[in-house]
Amino acid sequence: MANEFSNLAEEIINYQKKHEMPDTQLAFNLHITVERLHDIKSMESNASDEERAIIEKFIR
Repeated sequence: MANEFSNLAEEIINYQKKHEMPDTQLAFNLHITVERLHDIKSMESNASDEERAIIEKFIR
């Protein structure tokens, strides 16, 4: 699971760089809080299955 989570965090960061999208805008688009996005990106906590699905659908 750690590798998958690492990959998700990396995908989020790469998406933001490519689209020049700040955390606040991405969090708004994903309907999650900025704090929760930070936790996922910094790998402080794992994304739930639902969060993972929403994020993957949006960034891919």
